[in-house]
Amino acid sequence: MTASRTLLVAAGRHGAYPTIGAALCDAADGGVIRVAEGRYAETFELVGRSLTVCAEDGATVTLDGTGGDRPVLAVRGGTLVLQGLEIRGSVTAVQVHDAELTAERCTIGAQQGAALSVRGSPRFTVSRCTIRDAVTGIVVENSSGCVEDTTVRDVAGDGLVVGLGADPQIRNCTIAGCGQRGVYVYQYARPVISGCEISRAGGEGVAVEQHARPVVRRTRVRDVQGAGIRFGAGCAGSVEQCHTENTAVPGIEVAPDATTTVVAAAPRRAASGGGGLDDLLAELDAMVGLAAVKAEVRALVDEIQVDDWRRRAGLPVGTVSHHLIFAGAPGTGKTTVARIYGKLLKALGVLPGGQFREVARRDLVGQYIGHTAEKTSVVFEQARGGVLFIDEAYTLSRQAGTGGDFGQEAIDTLVKLMEDHRDEIAVIVAGYTAEMGDFLAANPGLGSRFAKTVEFDSYTPVDLVRIIGGMATDGEYLLDDTARPVLLEHFGRIAQDPAFGNARDARRLFEGVRKSQSQRLRSLGRMPEVAELRRLTAEDVRAAAG
Repeated sequence: MTASRTLLVAAGRHGAYPTIGAALCDAADGGVIRVAEGRYAETFELVGRSLTVCAEDGATVTLDGTGGDRPVLAVRGGTLVLQGLEIRGSVTAVQVHDAELTAERCTIGAQQGAALSVRGSPRFTVSRCTIRDAVTGIVVENSSGCVEDTTVRDVAGDGLVVGLGADPQIRNCTIAGCGQRGVYVYQYARPVISGCEISRAGGEGVAVEQHARPVVRRTRVRDVQGAGIRFGAGCAGSVEQCHTENTAVPGIEVAPDATTTVVAAAPRRAASGGGGLDDLLAELDAMVGLAAVKAEVRALVDEIQVDDWRRRAGLPVGTVSHHLIFAGAPGTGKTTVARIYGKLLKALGVLPGGQFREVARRDLVGQYIGHTAEKTSVVFEQARGGVLFIDEAYTLSRQAGTGGDFGQEAIDTLVKLMEDHRDEIAVIVAGYTAEMGDFLAANPGLGSRFAKTVEFDSYTPVDLVRIIGGMATDGEYLLDDTARPVLLEHFGRIAQDPAFGNARDARRLFEGVRKSQSQRLRSLGRMPEVAELRRLTAEDVRAAAG
């Protein structure tokens, strides 16, 4: 057996191999081929070899296959380590099948096809590399490994493609200047994309299709022509603490039947006072349904922003009220949207505090004459600088059955306070659409205090299934495909009930499904496997739905 050793390649140097190909012929498994400065117009096919090819310290070594019609390095089986090389191909520069690859500090490009293609690799590492000037940057399919601290730039198509069930870690990478998508994830792939910067893409920053379920975490997407991050139909996974900036609307787009969880990033401050707007709007966009509500809130934000620009330009600006009426059935997201609206006003510099104070009749109405005005004033003062959210506000306009309507006193006090401090607070009143008409009629000046009424439609059965899917993902459960039609049928039936609670009923049903699963698993007489602990079946849904 030939011992593993280091072979030197240096054209014109006595005692060295003149070409890399010549050294490959003599190298034993585990050997190292160290290459001196120069351009090497060679291509190689390695089958079942275990080798390291590296540049001499400080040397610029170019493997140039641009004159050929095959990859510079075609690797099948075995192990290959590449260090400090520049590899330029005519078709694919480096093509790896069913082999382990490590590429460190390399620059890789190709005139056609992918710069680097990894398929069926049990383990690969691409670290501190530059991928550039190719049709596609990196393609990873049916492989496990990592791409870290790597730059992909100036490619005609997609920057990074992950598919066919691949589950790589993609960490701290920069992807910029892509003719199509920055990252494309498809066909059941499960990558974790974290700490990356994606910019200047002709399509989406991150596009997810065909039942893929990536985790996209602490990643910034900016200056792309499509959505910042888009999940297509049937996809899952999560978006956590990500930022989108200067992208198509919405910044984060999730298809109606995708079960993707979106956890908003903390807003960033900017000198202009507009820091965090994109993140908060992305949080709003990530909510299920509510298309009309989202459009209304965006219109309000646009108006505030333009008024600020006009004010800075010395142009006149009309008086704008930030008080709103949220009308609709319970469980349609009114409280959540109110919280986001308050944060948006803070990000725009309209409200200094951004705090959120939620109250109901009992928090405002006292037990004797004069007590209500005092209670209401205290609550109002606590909310100044932020949002005062009054749920079921219409109950203030009704007799409380105690011999006196102190709710009317609360309304009258609010009317005066809202006018006196209209630039210091946003008052949002919420309740059923019809009953809110009674509320506005309780004081002649009340209706004029509110900028507009935002109508919250009830969720459709499809929306409610998506909400259940998000709850399942958050709890690390998996809904059987057979469970979704049962959920649709159930919500289609109960949504007609006047007492239907929308997302509240969805939450109650999900808790019931979990309880049904627990009872089913407990009856097995053994400890369930992990897959069984995660699985929620159609039978679980039927049992919970009764």
